[in-house]
Amino acid sequence: MARIEGVDPDRTEGYVGKVLEAQRSTWGRPLLNHLVYARRPSLFKAVRGMWSGLNQGAIVDEALVALINRRVAKLNGCVF
Repeated sequence: MARIEGVDPDRTEGYVGKVLEAQRSTWGRPLLNHLVYARRPSLFKAVRGMWSGLNQGAIVDEALVALINRRVAKLNGCVF
């Protein structure tokens, strides 16, 4: 559980709402860290920009990125 409460995803709109809805479609619910970032839309856009830039750079193969994400989630105690 986050120390800072995230936004209610059903009460978001615009860019933030679209991203959270896409996460819900992909993973069944919005990601907790994005709910916290969404408290500050400018920060949310910046974080999403970082991830988009990393994904476009494609230095690391997508399959390896998925494995790394799962490993980091496990190390952080995330049940993802």
